[in-house]
Amino acid sequence: MTTTMTKNSSVVAIYKSHIEAETAIKELQKCGFDMKKLSIVGRDYHTEEDVVGYYNTGDRMKYWGKLGAFWGGFWGLLFGSAVFFLPGVGPVMVGGPLVGWIVAALENAALVGGLSALGAGVFSIGIPKDSVLKYESAIQSGKYLVIAHGTAAETAQAREVIESTNPDTSEYYPAA
Repeated sequence: MTTTMTKNSSVVAIYKSHIEAETAIKELQKCGFDMKKLSIVGRDYHTEEDVVGYYNTGDRMKYWGKLGAFWGGFWGLLFGSAVFFLPGVGPVMVGGPLVGWIVAALENAALVGGLSALGAGVFSIGIPKDSVLKYESAIQSGKYLVIAHGTAAETAQAREVIESTNPDTSEYYPAA
């Protein structure tokens, strides 16, 4: 079975904190952006004192831990959720369609030299390798990525909303 990905545009923003990323996602939701076309990525922070666990209930993943309310809320909104362990980074939480792109990259052994599974998933949607490396570094340093994916019109709207939330950086990638 061959899957063909529609080439869409993307907007990728980096946020310093989960609160800033959450604000951006809520603003996108208020403006009517399709939540099924939105992904969020961040590291899972936990310490010995904070018991952390993940479990599935039907089609939703549940999370126990310091940021449980944050991640749990998004997993109800976004399409898909997963936890990946990345060497050198640790557990990385992913919500949205990026989960499927990462899994497809892993299943197809489409890992691009020097990129993690996360990087390969982001690269597979048309983000240039040098930008992907920047995003992997941002995740490693504890920042959050918000990725809006869709038609040119959808991503133009998302870009405007994202810019209004003052991300560290945001980049627009037109359809290839």
